[in-house]
Amino acid sequence: MFFLVASSIVGLTYIIERTLALRHDKVIPAALEAALENCRKPEDLPRLQAACHANPSALARLLLVAYDHLDEPREETIELLQTRARQEVSKLERGLVVLEVVVGVAPLLGLVGTIHGLIGMFGDLGKAGLANNAELAKGISIALNTTFMGLIVAIPSLTAWSFFNRRVENLTVELENLCDKFVRQQYRIRTRP
Repeated sequence: MFFLVASSIVGLTYIIERTLALRHDKVIPAALEAALENCRKPEDLPRLQAACHANPSALARLLLVAYDHLDEPREETIELLQTRARQEVSKLERGLVVLEVVVGVAPLLGLVGTIHGLIGMFGDLGKAGLANNAELAKGISIALNTTFMGLIVAIPSLTAWSFFNRRVENLTVELENLCDKFVRQQYRIRTRP
């Protein structure tokens, strides 16, 4: 039961941490989105850069990579941006593997507890001879409680893991779209006479 309690604490800790870390405004701040939307001319770039520094986030780090390499060929800028985007997605996914492990391990820990309890109960039953039904039912109840606890830990962790995976996918797509829009717009401005 100790390991189930420990895995529930670990799972809850990561659920809280990921809830805070994956808030939309933390990854894609509204102020930065507004600055990006208002960046239509080369003269607007310093304001965008200042907004990136004022709003540290995944979007800010990606835009700064693009901003720092706008003088290079577009393909190189895109390649550098993709490399940095993989790093940012990895940061967004941090901790999800722990939830995945809790989801897999908690029911197994419950099952181990059940088996251990049943082995002990039947061992005692064999030593004492035939016991009354109340003692047998009590032993089975105690054994099954560990399976129940394993599922109680696993189900919320699985729900959170699924939610956070989807959240990371949605944020990744939004980051990709915003960065793509910025790069296309800046290179289009630079190629105009």
